[in-house]
Formats: sequence, structure tokens, C-alpha cells
Amino acid sequence: MKKFLSIISIAVLSITLSANEKSSYSDKLTEDAVKEVCRAVSDWQIDNFGNVKYKKTGWHNGALYIGMYHWAEKAGDTKAADFLMSVGKEEKWGLLGRSYHADDICVGQMYIEMYKKHKKGKMIQPLKERAFYVASHPSDAALSKKDPVGKSNRWSWSDALFMAPPVYAALYTLTGEDVYRDYLISEYKTATDSLYDRSEGLYYRDCKRIKLREANGAKQFWARGNGWVYGGIPLILNNLPADDPERSYFVDIFKQMTDAVLKTQDKDGHWHASLLDPDSYPTPENSASAFFCYGLAWGINNGILDGAKYEKALKKAWSGLVESVNPDGKLGYVQPVGASPDKVTKDSTDVYGVGAFLLAGTEILKMLEK
Repeated sequence: MKKFLSIISIAVLSITLSANEKSSYSDKLTEDAVKEVCRAVSDWQIDNFGNVKYKKTGWHNGALYIGMYHWAEKAGDTKAADFLMSVGKEEKWGLLGRSYHADDICVGQMYIEMYKKHKKGKMIQPLKERAFYVASHPSDAALSKKDPVGKSNRWSWSDALFMAPPVYAALYTLTGEDVYRDYLISEYKTATDSLYDRSEGLYYRDCKRIKLREANGAKQFWARGNGWVYGGIPLILNNLPADDPERSYFVDIFKQMTDAVLKTQDKDGHWHASLLDPDSYPTPENSASAFFCYGLAWGINNGILDGAKYEKALKKAWSGLVESVNPDGKLGYVQPVGASPDKVTKDSTDVYGVGAFLLAGTEILKMLEK
């Protein structure tokens, strides 16, 4: 009897803990609720940054920094702002060494925003030198659906469309020099011609994935790869003038992707590691989900998406993300580094997922102001 009661007690405790975890943060779209969960997620990542195995100027952290920067600015989070400043100073506002590789310029997104705020030339000088050289000496490596050569020197994988294009767009707006814009437009269109499946409204991760099929026979569209693209377009459009003739190119892709992405959202607001085969990857994948949530909020805020049509999906997406935040602020269900769909656990987290979460939360705060 005692053993039976003990089992019952453990079961009750387990249920109570599970309920507490789900109710630690509110998913209500109110300023206080959104700020509370974003601050918790940001604080947890800063407090645990010493455990991050990547180089501080790597792409993984580049995605974290841009999300954290916008969060810090919107919420007046001095802890986050001080953290970003300390990283920039420690790294002397430098970049990793591969001149043409999109990953190694991603951190420049944060550098540019810091420069715009603090007006210190050293914050972007190394970045400008790198980007100007690349833009004025574009690679002639082949890139097409049949020839994936040039994967390091060209934007030949979907993630690259988040890493580099927003940097070149921002430098164009900042300097007025056409070389940045021309390179951005040319490279982006080449990458899109290579990787974008217009019939599906989604991007393949790279040319090698075009022929792959999932267990259910569907094409393989990696959720995070598409999240990178979808989340990158707002960062580009934020930095292209309103009268730029190429804005419509990006807006059209964004709208097409929106409808394709929403078809793959599950009933609880999540997206899964493989967009067209969720049964093979049953858990949420929150780096993708967060980027999709951010894009939806941004599109509504900027009048590109109809709020009446898309707000329900946005609310579900945010609710799903908040549900995945542990009581201590750790964001779970983030797929580890990879180049294709993979299984995810509730304990999986990573810095780029946090960056995407903070971008989403910040954009929702802007919506609430309206």
C-alpha cells in the first residue's frame, strides 16, 4: 500500500511540475507578458554564454546578437546592451577569416546597428573593408541547380540568405554606395534561381537536396533553412529605401513563402524540422518556428501581410514558442547545428534559436504599440 501511494505521489508531483513548466510564462499578447519571457530568455543565454562552444564572431552568435540588439533597444535591457558591447570590444569588432563566406560576415549585422547608435567608426571599419572588397570583386565560381560548386564563395545554401544579404543592404543604406546594393541583388537572385522551388514556395537547403525525398515521399524542405530565408527578408527590406525598384522582388518572395509556410504550421502553432514530413520529425523545431513567427509579425506590422488573415497563425506561433521556454528561461526544442532536418528534444537549445526568439518577441512588442 505504501509503495502504491508513493507511486501515486510521484505521478501527482510529475503532473504538477509539468503544469508549472507550462504556466511559468504567459503567452498573452500583452507588453508585460512578452517582455517577461523575452527578458528571461535573454538573461538565461547571457548567463550561460560561457558554455557556448562557438567562436564569438561566428554565424551562430551573429544570429543571436542581432536578435538581442533589437530586444535591448526595444525594451531598454541594459544587461543585453552591455553584453553586446563587451563582445564587440573583446573581438575588436573583427570578423572571421573567410572573405567570401556568408557565415563570416553575419556578425556584421550587430556591428552596423551598434555603429548607428554609438557613431564610432572602429565598430564597422573592418566590416566595410571586407564587404567592399568582396562586393567589388565578386566570385566567378559556378552556381546553378546542376552545379553546386562555389559553396564557400557564393551564397549556395539557404542559410546564407540570412547571414550576408542584410549586411550588404545595411551598408548600402549607410554609405549610399551602389556597389553593396548591386552585389546584394545579383547574388541573391542567383541563389534564389538555384535553390527556390517556386511551385512549393520554399527553398532547398542546397543543390544536393533537390533530389532528396522524405519518408512520406515529399520533397525535403528543411524548416530552419527556410526560416533563415524568411527571417532574413525583413532585415533586408528594413534597409532598402522605400522607392528601391527591387523591393517588390523581395516582397513577392516573402508573400509566397508566407502562404507556403502557413500550410505547414501544426495545430499547436509549431513547425517541424522537415516542413512537408512532420510525422518523421514529431517534435517542434523552434529556431525555424521563431523565425517564422518573427516574419509574420514583421509582415503584419509593415502592411505587407493582412493582419485579419494572419494574426491567428501569429498568435499560435508565439504561444507555441512561449510554451517551450523552461522556467529558468532556457528555450528548448532548437535543432543543433546541421544542414538538414534532424530530431530535436525538449532540452536542445542554441544561440541562433534565442536570437530568432528575441526578434519575434521584439516585433510583437512593436505590434502591441500600434
